[in-house]
Amino acid sequence: MTNWPAMADKYLMNFVERLPLTLVKGQGARAWDENGREFLDFVGGWAVNSLGHCHPAVAQAVTEQVNTLIQASNQFYTIPQIRLAELLVQHSCFDKVFLANSGAEANEGAVKLARRYGKLHLKGAYEVITTTSSFHGRTLAMVAATAQPKFQQPYIPLPAGFVNVEYNNFGVIKAATTSHTCAVMLEPIQGEGGVNLPDPDYLAAVRAWCDETGILLIFDEIQTGLGRIGTLFAYEQYGVEPDIITLAKGLASGIPIGAILAKDSVSVFTPGEHGSTFGGNPVACAAGLATLQFIIEHDIAGNAQIVGQYLISSLEGLKPKFPFITEVRGCGLLVAMEFSQDIAQAVVMACLERGLLINRVKPNALRFMPPLIITKAEVDEALGILAEALASV
Repeated sequence: MTNWPAMADKYLMNFVERLPLTLVKGQGARAWDENGREFLDFVGGWAVNSLGHCHPAVAQAVTEQVNTLIQASNQFYTIPQIRLAELLVQHSCFDKVFLANSGAEANEGAVKLARRYGKLHLKGAYEVITTTSSFHGRTLAMVAATAQPKFQQPYIPLPAGFVNVEYNNFGVIKAATTSHTCAVMLEPIQGEGGVNLPDPDYLAAVRAWCDETGILLIFDEIQTGLGRIGTLFAYEQYGVEPDIITLAKGLASGIPIGAILAKDSVSVFTPGEHGSTFGGNPVACAAGLATLQFIIEHDIAGNAQIVGQYLISSLEGLKPKFPFITEVRGCGLLVAMEFSQDIAQAVVMACLERGLLINRVKPNALRFMPPLIITKAEVDEALGILAEALASV
């Protein structure tokens, strides 16, 4: 039998700590390895598989598109791209869409759009304020935006133009704003940073400050968007409309895609100022259209809210038996469990042995990002395995 991990070590760059598991098949909330062993998947492709593995609606749309038109470039109009943009606009507060290949690309484009706006309307302002524990992508500029030393230190000196301040502290944003500031970029709920929720008035205060100063507000909803926290977009839960929003991860339920959505007033790109070879290609857009239609028509965000509340309460219920659980936090189906000790990796491995896939977001914290179609019965199954794993460590 082929030793796939050994082949990977031989041929792939060592860029991630992989678990000793090679997945070959997925369906719904379950995945299988090359030996046929079944796993309940609460990683969800890092919050990507919004409709689960290989959802029929997405698979059919991709198959039909692959057999029709794969790539045409943005020199021409293509119907899936136009239809996806239309649906995004119809169900959001935004007016225009740019389609990219990933979340990092979407964030890069959003920053370029903010800088272009600053040059045209804010006397050349170019700096973007971001916050600690954020995560905005792996490109060099987005590493500068991502205010986490572990990502920044290997690449110093970083590109200029980003000011990192404390998350969930409006006062430091106000203090950091200067005549060079063109935008504030935030995750409404921080995902990779540990599922950190803002105070109820934080985002509204930032919005009011941006209005007062004339700078732009960008929401990175790459992880929170498309129904994951119980509404189609996180900004809806907080009653705050940003000027620009970025999407990716769950937009095409596993097919690579990214998107920038913006209000008409800030859509200042003109031909030649931004672009992408593969961005908005027909296959990715067909997958995105099928995913978004299914999420909207079947109230998948509502399921995320209901089952997410059930997941959070079930995790809370483990606290009396396992007093080293210090906190359960989250919204919808983006949830974290934190421990008093650095045992997260041991719990991940114990769950893996028992058939549950979960994510270590910090040495002392787990992150749960199951598909948005997950059921309460599957949550019960996962919690049973998790309880056994916690007892074992």
